[in-house]
Amino acid sequence: MSNHYYLFVLLGCMLVTWIPRVVPFVLARAVALPPTVEKFLSYIPLTILTALLFQSLLIFKAGHFPAIKFPEVLACIPALIVGIRTNDLMKIVITGVIGIALLRLIL
Repeated sequence: MSNHYYLFVLLGCMLVTWIPRVVPFVLARAVALPPTVEKFLSYIPLTILTALLFQSLLIFKAGHFPAIKFPEVLACIPALIVGIRTNDLMKIVITGVIGIALLRLIL
C-alpha cells in the first residue's frame, strides 16, 4: 500500500474523531440552551470524574462483589481533603500521586 493511502486513512480517522468532539461546542455557543438543560449538563464532568475515581478504587471480578483497593483509598483521603479546602485540580492530583507513591514505598 502506498504512503498516500496511510495518509488519507490517518486524516480520515482524525476527522471522524475530531468532528464529534468539536461540533457540540460550536452548536452550544450558537444555540441558547434552557436553564434546566444547562444545569443538567453542568453535572456531567462531576459524574465522569466520580465514575473514574470509583473505577480506580475498586477491583471488579465477574461474579464477585467489588473489592476495595486499600492503598488507593488511603491515598484518596488526603487528596479529597485538599480538594475540599483548595478546589485546585493540580494540588489534588499532586497530593494523590504523592500519597500513593508514599504508600507503595511503605507497603
